[in-house]
Amino acid sequence: MKRTNLAGITLLGLVMAAAAQSGLPRFEPDPSWPKPLPNNWMLGDVSGTAVDTHDHIWILHRPRTLSEHDKYGVSKKGDCCVPAPPVIEFDQAGNVVQSWGGNGDGYEWPDSEHGIFVDPQDNVWVTGNGDKDAQILKFTKAGKFLMQIGHHAKSGGSNDTANLGRAAGLAMNPKTNEIFVADGYGNRRVVVYDASTGAYKRHWGAYGNKPDDSVPRTRVYEGAGSPQFNLVHGVRISNDGLVYVGDRVNNRIQVFQLDGKFVKEVYIERKTEAGEGTAFDVAFSPDKQQQFFYVPDGSNKKVQIVNRQTLELVGFFGGHGGHGPGDFYHIHSIVTDSKGNVYLGEVNNGRRVLRWNYKGTR
Repeated sequence: MKRTNLAGITLLGLVMAAAAQSGLPRFEPDPSWPKPLPNNWMLGDVSGTAVDTHDHIWILHRPRTLSEHDKYGVSKKGDCCVPAPPVIEFDQAGNVVQSWGGNGDGYEWPDSEHGIFVDPQDNVWVTGNGDKDAQILKFTKAGKFLMQIGHHAKSGGSNDTANLGRAAGLAMNPKTNEIFVADGYGNRRVVVYDASTGAYKRHWGAYGNKPDDSVPRTRVYEGAGSPQFNLVHGVRISNDGLVYVGDRVNNRIQVFQLDGKFVKEVYIERKTEAGEGTAFDVAFSPDKQQQFFYVPDGSNKKVQIVNRQTLELVGFFGGHGGHGPGDFYHIHSIVTDSKGNVYLGEVNNGRRVLRWNYKGTR
């Protein structure tokens, strides 16, 4: 089936395409969101996005990716700019509500900020993918430190139960109070901890296999897929208790039961050879059945739309590279709010958080 670009008409001249089948969601970029940042702030790579129970949007960015040119407000060589704090909360209108993050007492802040997740109790979880980042952190909504799992520079590989290995995304199963981690850039697994105590629960690799770090990360473009994860980047849990995992560089989303039993998989533009891969992250449509899930494909500059039941790629939005409204430079993370709006973080000189408004179905 020919897939359709489901972008809406904008005043900037973006073209609306008729949906290839009825009921597909449509989206339109919102260039007015967020509002201009206060305090002369500038964003670095926006690596993580999250939504809380109040439909507030949270981002995690990398202040240290800003160049000296971007920090003249710090060096006093010019009026602009100042790196924004790494964690920022926005309301639905795009106003900054609060910000915090960085080094502090009692915890090891990551060398390279990566993932952010807000749990149902409004606690904020943070991961890092720096070369020595082997920890995840838990804070209150206001930024008070609560817990650290793992320790910086202590990673023992993909079967280490005490430490992580350059972790990426996070998700939570509130029924069991478990935090699931896409672990990640160094390790090759999903690992699960008790969200209150930090106690290790279980872990697994691709197809539910035991992770094996000795297996080459050779990409397979046809036939049977790689028996090991390549770069475990995103994780999300559906309403019906399935775990969706973005195996980014292997260009696939794998689906598991909560205990790690493999269910099924879908490839996202499998033939794409770009080193970044295609299956960056997962976010669900907000209907109770979660009929669709969305995958930011950073290599192909689009958000892929997948039917969750059939795992058929049915559409996309975006598809044009650039820095303007409606363009994608390097989308990296994704989240949806209760209204169906989509939020994306961009890295590698994209350095934006983007909102695409849900415009109903066609």
